[in-house]
Amino acid sequence: MNKQAFSIAEEDAQSRELVPAGTDMPGELPAHVKARPIPRISIQAFCEDASTAEVLQAATADRRLSKSHFSVHMGGAIAAVAHYHESPTPNLIIVETNLPRAQMLGELDRLAQCCDAGTKVVVIGRANDVLLYRELLKRGVSEYLIAPITPLQLIESLSNLYNNPDTDPVGNVIAFIGAKGGVGSSTVCHNTAWAMSEILKSNVVVADLDLAFGTTGLDFNQDPVQGIAEALQSPERLDEVLLDRLLTKCSEHLSIFAAPVVLDRDYEISADACDLVLDVVRQNVPYVAVDLPHVWTPWVKRVLLQADEVVVTAVPDLANLRNAKNLIDLLKQNRVNDAHPYLVINMAKTPKRPEISAKEFSVALDLTLAQVIDFDSETFGLASNNGQMIEEFAGKAKSAAQFRELAMALAHRKEHKEEKKSSPLAPIFEKFKLKR
Repeated sequence: MNKQAFSIAEEDAQSRELVPAGTDMPGELPAHVKARPIPRISIQAFCEDASTAEVLQAATADRRLSKSHFSVHMGGAIAAVAHYHESPTPNLIIVETNLPRAQMLGELDRLAQCCDAGTKVVVIGRANDVLLYRELLKRGVSEYLIAPITPLQLIESLSNLYNNPDTDPVGNVIAFIGAKGGVGSSTVCHNTAWAMSEILKSNVVVADLDLAFGTTGLDFNQDPVQGIAEALQSPERLDEVLLDRLLTKCSEHLSIFAAPVVLDRDYEISADACDLVLDVVRQNVPYVAVDLPHVWTPWVKRVLLQADEVVVTAVPDLANLRNAKNLIDLLKQNRVNDAHPYLVINMAKTPKRPEISAKEFSVALDLTLAQVIDFDSETFGLASNNGQMIEEFAGKAKSAAQFRELAMALAHRKEHKEEKKSSPLAPIFEKFKLKR
């Protein structure tokens, strides 16, 4: 067989244990977190079972495959061989086969003769057989999946093929949006991003897409000359060097992509420009916090649907409940392979204001609340006026701990708190207290 036709998987088959589809190993990150965006490639699949074809068709709607061209056909390995005798091969071929082992290997040998150099092949079969897996690797097959599979398992496998583990991983985009104007979504975004950068010691960029009225510069006490507007005007020019020039460094690990906040110019943002800019940023930093304005445009919708995580901030009243429900229903419907959005109730327990309780809010939206942040105008107001984050201004405030918890949840990490070691004399002192 011509092994040059397939991309040879560099794995140790001796140590590989085949795990049934949909099984997560203990202690691992959730599957939707591990699955990364697939590059702009062509993928053609040949299925034998209609159920597998439905799974692959469902996977094509996932945000991680939005840049790829994915087509699904029936007929399995035999149909694939017949098709590629007359047509060039795509970047990736997915073949489902229920053939006996000898016949399967024979059809794959024939397929290899038709494949162009660099084409990757993923095989879906039903035999949970390590010996078969080793044989497929010898023939240059990139991956073997055991049916039945799920859309997320397929996406994760494809992600592993096209994301080199030896290079820095693609960063996470976290979109923050308010259910209504003035609910404090920007405050939640900025404080959470700052907490993430301080706890994880990882680089974080806050991208302010409220070009006319953004508050990122004010909140971080910065007055940048250039920012995200320049990148959005000519997104094709943005590279690592230009990005470094446009970012404003606020701390060792946090930078801002500030909005211009001037009203003498019109801002026409395209969804494609947003995609290009955020793609460049996420290639250079582990976390990108996108501060979205409370408007509804094609580019806002695309950022929300394409983000790795979404945080919706609302205050506990009826208008916010309605808007939050509309947003969350849309996200659940279009992001079926992702975790649910994070919902933050802000400015709870405002004096003399009738409110919907946090429990009623949660039940109405069928969503567990990520955080309920109480109204604290003095702390938040003074921190904002000083250009400081809450933890910088009042580290012992309850909201400071809540922002840290939200940051860790979004990063899928747990904060390790050092326990205070008790003094060897503590038991003696305790006895003296009891006597007194």
